[in-house]
Amino acid sequence: MKEKISLKEFMVLLVGMFFVSAAIYYIMMPSEFVVGSLSGLVIVLTNFIPLKVSTLTFILNSLLFILGFLLIGKEFGGKTVITSLILPVYLAIFEVVTPEPQELTNNILVNLLCFVICLSFGQTMLFNINASSGGLDIVAKILNKYMHIEIGRSLMIAGFVIAASSIFVYDRNTLVISVLGTYIDGVVLDQFLDGSHIRKKISIISPQYDEIREFIVKKLNRGVTLYNAVGGWDNSEKIELVTILQNNEYASLLEFVNNTDPSAFITVSTVGQVIGQWNPHRKRTD
Repeated sequence: MKEKISLKEFMVLLVGMFFVSAAIYYIMMPSEFVVGSLSGLVIVLTNFIPLKVSTLTFILNSLLFILGFLLIGKEFGGKTVITSLILPVYLAIFEVVTPEPQELTNNILVNLLCFVICLSFGQTMLFNINASSGGLDIVAKILNKYMHIEIGRSLMIAGFVIAASSIFVYDRNTLVISVLGTYIDGVVLDQFLDGSHIRKKISIISPQYDEIREFIVKKLNRGVTLYNAVGGWDNSEKIELVTILQNNEYASLLEFVNNTDPSAFITVSTVGQVIGQWNPHRKRTD
């Protein structure tokens, strides 16, 4: 089935890949560490192959796609194709604008931290629209299919192998920094992804439940579930409303409830992930 890409998703691809490309060109390359990625491998290979980073990145991405189609089949969506093409284009632009980028700071650990944050931010944007930056993702899928290794573990294995390749060009200090950076990148990326998926589960008991329900459905464009409840103190029958909202929506709901029924009983919990009909873009499909 053909993957459709909206204009908004395409813009997210452009912005996300800008952060990824800028992190590689302006932080990783001048600092000379090799965080496990296809770009890290390219940095090592440029010491042996007299080609520009952008050219070598395009060649390796193309070879990986051919290998992926041969070994896996048509499992690579249009988004990954686009991101794989955007990366060398951005790198080529950076090579023209700033041919010799300087180190961000004189401290390699600070540079590593800045690189990981910038890279993970861009990757999070891509993953949130079901895209990726290509490269090692293809290697991971091949390992997953033929060696039955989980995708996450496959990415980690491939990343550590590339980080270890820095020893052929740089010293042991760079090797340690590269391996450490690969691990930190995985941790920070997980934190970014988890943070972008966090929602609020709100339970409300109030006599004004119908007004609150209408506000949630019509103003916030969210679903709400109503439960029959019985108060344990006096056996009185009540209606409990339960809804899942983003943080800004929760603030709006709380303000409305405080104005409508200041004595409403509200409990709030954090939800790490929502799977199913919950719509992150608040577009009702009635």
